[in-house]
Amino acid sequence: MRGGRVQVTDLQKHYGDVPAVRGISIDIAAGEFFSLLGPSGCGKTTTLRMIAGFETPTSGDILIDGSDMSRVPANERPVNTVFQNYALFPFLSVEDNVAFGLRYQKVGKSDAKRKVGEALEMVRMGQYAKRKPGQLSGGQQQRVALARTIVLGPRVLLLDEPLGALDAKLRKALQIELKSLQQSLGITFIYVTHDQEEALTMSDRLAVMAGGLVEQVGTPAEVYDSPATAYVADFLGNANVLDVEVAGPAGTGRTTVRLAGQTLTCQGDAGPGDAVKLVVRPERLRLEGAAAESSAIDGSVSRVVYQGPTTDIHVRLGDGEELVVRLPSARAGQHSTGEVVTVHCQPDALRLLPRGALS
Repeated sequence: MRGGRVQVTDLQKHYGDVPAVRGISIDIAAGEFFSLLGPSGCGKTTTLRMIAGFETPTSGDILIDGSDMSRVPANERPVNTVFQNYALFPFLSVEDNVAFGLRYQKVGKSDAKRKVGEALEMVRMGQYAKRKPGQLSGGQQQRVALARTIVLGPRVLLLDEPLGALDAKLRKALQIELKSLQQSLGITFIYVTHDQEEALTMSDRLAVMAGGLVEQVGTPAEVYDSPATAYVADFLGNANVLDVEVAGPAGTGRTTVRLAGQTLTCQGDAGPGDAVKLVVRPERLRLEGAAAESSAIDGSVSRVVYQGPTTDIHVRLGDGEELVVRLPSARAGQHSTGEVVTVHCQPDALRLLPRGALS
């Protein structure tokens, strides 16, 4: 099996006067695990369905390995799709489910049997070949659905929230399995999800979508650590996204802002009146041990939320805004509701960003 490069150029889809996808362009490398991440209604599934051939674009191009697929029927494209509900035939055995698509290819019985056996072994379901889907767990059914798609040798595998119906522990386990499977197959995976942890765990790169547009494309580390807009920062992981008043420049690439009556220095260039948000990750804040050049914000603890290894300390500022500080639980027990505290943060932890889809 080999990967397939997917190029989407100015892709649009309108349902009547309603735009679902508003002109997106993405270049997905052959053999890449690429995720489309965003909330319901952002256009990610519509984009996937257009790549699959289940929806016809209003305009734009879809190329796979340089060939235009925009008007090619779904059954003639070198792609296959795994759906959230798996779409297994309940009256067929596991091996017959996996072999079903091979009926429409010119594959001999012995070759078909070999291909089915190899596909089931890849997903560790060989011992369940004679069972019916109703005799399998949700995770096992998901593996069968994967085997049924990879047995056909697609260049691109499309996955529409395939882990959505599983419990949290099983989802975490299958995230690792899916990534390992993709690496061993070497084919392109395009994965649709609204789950940020899934996208961060599995993706080589991801596109964060909102309102039918792509807000940012990058590696998980790039998108998390250097979000392009306040929307991306707020959607991907937890972030404090705050309204501030721009005071003025503070040197190259830095700006001073006013928050809760206090002056802070942060990364980013902005001028008075610019539509920006102040963004800071909760794990980048501290409640003690002020470092050199750190900014300080006074407030009081409004809530303490224990989360196992970490604890979120909610700090209410003088203007009513709230900051969340994330600490290791071993160091968070000393703080309690009503306590007056000072939040410390380095300038490189504070970022001024365009509002993006938040505006």
